[in-house]
Amino acid sequence: MKTGSDASPEVAAFGTEDRPLVHPVTGERIVFRKRARDTGAEFMEMTLYMAPGGFLAAPHIHPEQEERFEIGGAELIFRVGGVERLHKPGDVVVVPAGTPHAWWNPSQTEAATLIRFTPALDTETFFETFFGLAADRKVNAKGLPGPLQMAVLARAYRREMRLPPPQGWVLAALAIPMAPIGRRLGYRARYERYSGPLPGVDKAPS
Repeated sequence: MKTGSDASPEVAAFGTEDRPLVHPVTGERIVFRKRARDTGAEFMEMTLYMAPGGFLAAPHIHPEQEERFEIGGAELIFRVGGVERLHKPGDVVVVPAGTPHAWWNPSQTEAATLIRFTPALDTETFFETFFGLAADRKVNAKGLPGPLQMAVLARAYRREMRLPPPQGWVLAALAIPMAPIGRRLGYRARYERYSGPLPGVDKAPS
């Protein structure tokens, strides 16, 4: 079953203050501050708001990117490379490329963390797709899409986002045969509904 549909450009401008990306399961929302096109792809910057009790859908690594956090609004607990630590507003956390990490909001106040990915790669499209699927309720109780959609995402965004080992190794191996099946069934790594049309083309790529 196809999990996304094409839409006109005027309904696809998400990631702004007026229309943030929203993940209703994890309690996160995203506002892009500097997109890849604004920085010549040097970096991408966004504010991630996390509700009280909010969490990530899964621990992960960024194989080729450094991720920098400026904590704001509320305390956050980070687990970076297996080490867990509470960080207060004003703290800066830098996660090197390839380092497993996760974070969550244990407080009763919304967090507002400025995050920078260096280099930008195609991270913003990943978030548009991932949060768009969540907003359309196409995720499970943990906030993750189904297996075929996950396989398509894992293949398309393997430079930007992976699960930590050993789960990441398993998913990467399974994604090789599963992603083509998912694409034939209509699953995509990018949907016009969430990201708008690509410049110069009428339809999102298959």
